[in-house]
Amino acid sequence: MSPLYLKNVRHLDWNTCAIRAGHLRVDPGPRGGIEHVDAVPGGAEAIECGGKLVTKSFAVGHHHIYSALARGMPPPPRVPTSFVEILELVWWRLDKALDTDMIRASAIAAGIDAARAGSTFIIDHHASPNAAANSLHVIAEALDEIGLSHLLCYELSDRDGPTSLAAGLDETHSFLENRQGLVGLHASFTVSDSLLDKAMEIARGTGTGLHVHVAEAESDQEHCMATYGKRCIERFAEAGALALPKTILAHCIHLNDSERALIAGSNAWVSQQAESNANNAVGTLDAGGFPDRVFIGTDGMHGDCLAAARAAYLAAQSHDAPSPVETYERLRRVHHYLAENDFEGDGENNLVVLDYDPPTPVTPDNWPAHVMYGLNRSHVSKVISDGRVVVDGGRCALIDEEKALAFAREQAARLWKKLR
Repeated sequence: MSPLYLKNVRHLDWNTCAIRAGHLRVDPGPRGGIEHVDAVPGGAEAIECGGKLVTKSFAVGHHHIYSALARGMPPPPRVPTSFVEILELVWWRLDKALDTDMIRASAIAAGIDAARAGSTFIIDHHASPNAAANSLHVIAEALDEIGLSHLLCYELSDRDGPTSLAAGLDETHSFLENRQGLVGLHASFTVSDSLLDKAMEIARGTGTGLHVHVAEAESDQEHCMATYGKRCIERFAEAGALALPKTILAHCIHLNDSERALIAGSNAWVSQQAESNANNAVGTLDAGGFPDRVFIGTDGMHGDCLAAARAAYLAAQSHDAPSPVETYERLRRVHHYLAENDFEGDGENNLVVLDYDPPTPVTPDNWPAHVMYGLNRSHVSKVISDGRVVVDGGRCALIDEEKALAFAREQAARLWKKLR
């Protein structure tokens, strides 16, 4: 595959925010790079960008692709009155109803949504207790077709009994033998000591980390104290999870000072999902003590990292009050997580071309403020993943979107029928 050239760009370095006008050579492949060039070779594949901003694309730090068909679904049998009831009456009913076709449709729908919003990498946490076999492979294949890279895991839990758990363990083993991934766990309150030990054994044996929900609601801490005599972060730290540099702790809302210190001194990372936290009324992340370990996810709400970053910025003003610069760094920190752990698919040849023409100047100093207050998914013109154009003019370029979304709607109707 030959390099792609982007002509007449204003390239904005995602790390330093420095802006440089000129032409870019974009090399292909999962570890490809970019290079500024003085001229575009004759006959080369080239895109005229007309002075548009070009910068690194985005990566979703924590997603639930399995919820992609939930938008507009039938209401639960009664109104939940707690976070645990939200799980029991909404999400655990949905994940048990999924089959292979629904999982594929969910991955296609979520992938299209993410790609259109400028995301080229998804870290996903999947659950389908009655259809675990091959589920991660199905998701991976769908995202591959769209042109997105990924880091997947299956949500292991004791909540659905030993047969379901065994199927989840089998899928975890099978997937990690063939693809990069993590070992997924639901949350402390549905994970026994034996399962936690097993997850750590798999993670260590495959050289990966855990991806687990932590203290999303106060009830998780209450259960941990009542059952194990310790708090959630203490439990995972004692198991060795925080020593693994690939471990992701999702949410971490209800922490005390000693838990904050454990995270700050660990190798683990924290993902923030402000919109989902507000939707579930569970609180807001206060990253005090570990601000340089936090990146941003969407928790299944959508695949729009720009919207998630803005929500994180606004929600945190009553807590650790990050500046636009600090929130921009949080948005981009997932790239450091992926690079430091040598995961493939998030190289410098993942780019977004922005049709962003604001009424005020864009400079290296104020770019984070533009991201918080101006930039949104409507400004995404083209998306390049691993050196290939995967979104052009706001539409996915490698698949038939109309056919794919029609299939998603068919599977959504099947799913909703099962939920009524």
